[in-house]
Amino acid sequence: MKTKHKFNITEFADFARTTRNALLHYENLGLITPVSRNEGNNYRQYTYSQLAIINLIHTCQFLGMSLLEIQDLVKQRTPAIIDKLLERQINNIDRSITDWSQSRKLLCILRETIRSVRDVDESAISILWMPKQGITLGDQNDYSGERDDYDALDSFYQTIRRKYPKMDMNYSVWGMFSEERVKGGDWRWPDRYYFNDPDGPDEKAASLYAVGYKRGGYGQSAELYEQMLEYIDGNGFVICGPAYEEYPLNEICIADDKNYLMRVLITIRQR
Repeated sequence: MKTKHKFNITEFADFARTTRNALLHYENLGLITPVSRNEGNNYRQYTYSQLAIINLIHTCQFLGMSLLEIQDLVKQRTPAIIDKLLERQINNIDRSITDWSQSRKLLCILRETIRSVRDVDESAISILWMPKQGITLGDQNDYSGERDDYDALDSFYQTIRRKYPKMDMNYSVWGMFSEERVKGGDWRWPDRYYFNDPDGPDEKAASLYAVGYKRGGYGQSAELYEQMLEYIDGNGFVICGPAYEEYPLNEICIADDKNYLMRVLITIRQR
């Protein structure tokens, strides 16, 4: 098989998977120079060996380098310099992969949360067995002095940032009420806040739950709790653990902040 030793600019651009204009631009920057000019028509000529330079340029561009940065690199490249460059860019890519993975997980959780109430009867209270679920739970909320739920929410975010600095903070925040608070009728502000996170360090226990729904804004849950406590007692169950107040349909997908869909899950057992 015969090997063609020289290409004109159009042939070489096609061979190198680039364009004629790109080759001329690279030439202006001093990144690549034709090996010769055709004696008859003075056309630029290139060889197979120059493909290595094009590959270097394409690789560096893929790694996020500008042509000016590549220009400096081509002039002073050594194995040590290239090794350091590759290590830096590999680390950058690893960070990007982590960021994209976290973003994908968040989007999947949001989608699954919305889908979880797609066909529910919002007027019904039901008894369901639920498997354990990963969550990220904040510390006990402090409402002392003049602190309110917004102060507690701010403390929750600060705590999570301190404990898990790499965690995505864009999850919806929901509230957990202690068994004592639920039984005592104190549903104003939650004892603790949490993220629903399948990889979270804490868990919502596998248990039997009474599950109810109500439309309204944040914190407008008292009526639903009253209905659920009456239902639990009237159907032979007792409360044996915390309640979880969630908003599967919130500002993410509902424009009217008085028409969010809340879901309350109360841990129960048979009497």
